[in-house]
Amino acid sequence: MSHSNRYTPWHGALALLGAVHALSFAPGPLPHWILPFVQLFSLAALAYYVFRTGTVRQAALGGFLFGACNFALGLYWLYISMHDYGGMAAPLAGAAVLLLAAGLALFTTLAAALTRWLAAGHLRNFSNYRWQLLSAAIWASCWTLSEWMRGTLFTGFPWLNIGYAHVEGVLANWAPLLGVYGLAWLAAFASGAIALLACAKDTENDAKAAVGVGLAIVSGLIGIALGHIAWSQPQGTPMIVRLVQGNIPQSEKFDPQLIQRGVAAYMQLAALPPKEADSSPDLIILPETVMPMFQDAIAPQIWQQWLDIAQARNARILMGIPLHDRMNGNDRYTNSAIAFDAATPLAALRAGQPGMRYDKHHLVPFGEFVPPGFRWFVDAMRIPLGDFNRGAPRQDLFRIGDQVLAPDICYEDVFGEEIIQSVRHSQAHGPGASVLVNISNLGWFGDSWALRQHLQISRMRALETARPMIRATNTGMTAAIDPNGAVRAALEPMSKGVLDVEIQGMQGLTPYVRWGNIPVLAWSVLLLLLGWSLGRRPSPAA
Repeated sequence: MSHSNRYTPWHGALALLGAVHALSFAPGPLPHWILPFVQLFSLAALAYYVFRTGTVRQAALGGFLFGACNFALGLYWLYISMHDYGGMAAPLAGAAVLLLAAGLALFTTLAAALTRWLAAGHLRNFSNYRWQLLSAAIWASCWTLSEWMRGTLFTGFPWLNIGYAHVEGVLANWAPLLGVYGLAWLAAFASGAIALLACAKDTENDAKAAVGVGLAIVSGLIGIALGHIAWSQPQGTPMIVRLVQGNIPQSEKFDPQLIQRGVAAYMQLAALPPKEADSSPDLIILPETVMPMFQDAIAPQIWQQWLDIAQARNARILMGIPLHDRMNGNDRYTNSAIAFDAATPLAALRAGQPGMRYDKHHLVPFGEFVPPGFRWFVDAMRIPLGDFNRGAPRQDLFRIGDQVLAPDICYEDVFGEEIIQSVRHSQAHGPGASVLVNISNLGWFGDSWALRQHLQISRMRALETARPMIRATNTGMTAAIDPNGAVRAALEPMSKGVLDVEIQGMQGLTPYVRWGNIPVLAWSVLLLLLGWSLGRRPSPAA
């Protein structure tokens, strides 16, 4: 491999492999079973380049090209929200996606450059298995820490974390112990071990170098065995839940002339009789902003119709709605979820205080709050309800029957370290959740990969917490997910319908719920310190 700083065929190959890597985060166009392998081997190609290239600068360039193409393709659906529904000019929307991809690629650039710098002292002898293992561990730790930084800095954007490619792989059952960042470390280690084995094969002395790949295989076998551990136990009696998907086009959802038609469609679906007399839903869940106007602007007769549906179905209704409060003379606006039944006073609904309420905590930049200096960018789009106040990190949960439900709204469930707070007991807010609930409106992104990628994210949250996750969305993917991450049932995206499912709440805390990301982050930092320390010493003989 060339050690110069000029363009080489490797650069084009890395850009292409970055695009291939983007295909691994959700099924379609690739089948689900191949996703972990696509992720591992495409990332292994980048690791091979990083280990073999001559300079830190070249490693950084390779990491940037790989990352930029990965994010540009993997997040292409942001263009749909900005241009098709936000009304932003096509060149500006396309440039925004590319600039975001380039910004996110700086984290892969950092991982590649730091690996090359730290591992330089360990790559003088590719056949020494001790240096092989340390180099693979350095790569895994650099990658994991860069993923964590991407998911934390500037409110975080952890979408396309490589751990999500392994929701159905042999590594999936590590999630209750280590979370998605732990899966990212294991996947990156495996890719690094594969790359180093390929490097050693170039030297025709690869027997010892296979140790790293062997350990990666062992971690997969342990993952299979971990699948037999029950991390949680049933709590209370099961409940029947109706998940409602109205499939209201985003172009109509906020149109003042069509809002009432969309609300009426959701009312009709919520009020449907059960298919069987003994399977009437205890809870009806509707998506985010099912009524896309503030509660105090909704006519009392509309609220009364919802109360009538709750009474007719003898069920509670949980829905997403923007709320307006006036506190101490100041207006406060939140993207919220509320739950109520037929006995809830109409005045309480109009006041936005029905007894069970959750205000979204982790807001979406540009969509739900305006970052400093970017008002001009938000003004270039026509996004309604775009400047909300934040809710508290931990709030009172929804107690329905024997179960305790933790709602989160749309993008929030991509932050596993925040979701686990609702599963833990709180002195101020009571017991942790037995069921996770996500309500979303991904209509902004059309029939794109975003829908399936988000489903994979929700499946990871179920795995990490050993809790069922139920999702009610406007256009998809509406689904019921078991505590082991398996999708029990789902509605077809971009379709109208209801999904009535029996949900068994669970109790018990997984190691990840107890400890969060601390173990994997500490492990990664210690390995980098070890690599830096040993890299100052002469390399031992093979």
